[in-house]
Amino acid sequence: MASQTSPVTTERNIPLRAVPGYFASKPGIQVATQVPATASDEDLQFIQQLGVEWVMTGLERDEDHSYDTYMRLRERFESFGLHIYRLASHSLHNMEEVTLNLPGRDAKIAAYLNYIRTLGQAGIHYATYAHMGNGIWTTGRGTMRGGVEARAFDLSQATVGYWNKKEFHGPLTHGREYSEDELWDNYSYFIQQVVPVAEEAGVYIGIHPDDPPVYPLGGVPRCIFGTFEGYKRALEIADSAHIGMCLCVGCWLEGGEGMGKDVVETIRYFGGIGKLFKVHFRNVSQPMPAPWVETFMDDGYYDMHQVMRALREVRFDGAIISDHLPAMIGGRRAAEAFSVGYQKALVQAVNNEFGGPC
Repeated sequence: MASQTSPVTTERNIPLRAVPGYFASKPGIQVATQVPATASDEDLQFIQQLGVEWVMTGLERDEDHSYDTYMRLRERFESFGLHIYRLASHSLHNMEEVTLNLPGRDAKIAAYLNYIRTLGQAGIHYATYAHMGNGIWTTGRGTMRGGVEARAFDLSQATVGYWNKKEFHGPLTHGREYSEDELWDNYSYFIQQVVPVAEEAGVYIGIHPDDPPVYPLGGVPRCIFGTFEGYKRALEIADSAHIGMCLCVGCWLEGGEGMGKDVVETIRYFGGIGKLFKVHFRNVSQPMPAPWVETFMDDGYYDMHQVMRALREVRFDGAIISDHLPAMIGGRRAAEAFSVGYQKALVQAVNNEFGGPC
């Protein structure tokens, strides 16, 4: 794994390294994929055959998170030519105790800081974090091209959120309404403790948008990571090169005009200041307030070539993943092959437009 280096800048003062040190030997947009920690040798060989070098993985049980476990996973994946970009702790990826200042908040923060330190010790320099007080909301299943079932959301039918096997039932998921000031105070309390630890550990934290970015849901205002201006203010509060954005294109497209900026404008801004660390590359049928269904990347309402072109324009060289694979005939491998192939083709196309990778 490459050592930590300072961001390299272009003549436009745009950082070349989304996560410094990761891609010194191979610049450009990195098409990655998700893989369970328990993946078989054949699964890992299949990913290798797709031409993917970077993977996202995670561990379900808190007790499995240790330096020794992380190193064993690294060694196994690297024996197949695969490198871990993100290793998630599912109970710490999104914490209602932190977002809403619930009992146990300080214990959760302490556990999160230990997780960040352990990642750094194991040479894993990126983590995704989400700041949703009541989880991800879904209202049913819709249909993609060819009869593929997919996640759907209709605001008029939204009654329950889900996170880490827990349900959050409305109309008030935590028994009362929360104010924007409370949410901002809770975020500041958390991030001010995270910044020095992330900087010392050499770990870069990309914060994922609220999913869906609806204001409010279940009595909780999604005012921080549900709009462009919310992100801008949050990253200014953090005031660290190590705190940035995990841009879920799908979430941004769900929000539509409510996000305040188009997804391409968002890439240009946050990518242009070196705060774009990872991208979830997916599409949806239409923006809210209309009901939406997740779609194949090439079959939603947004032109994904323009998204990839914007990433190349800002010289982004972090990882992109499909995030949610369609449930295709042929199973996960068929969906993964389609998704990775589509992304790699777009990367090649935009690199050709710009005369090569960044």
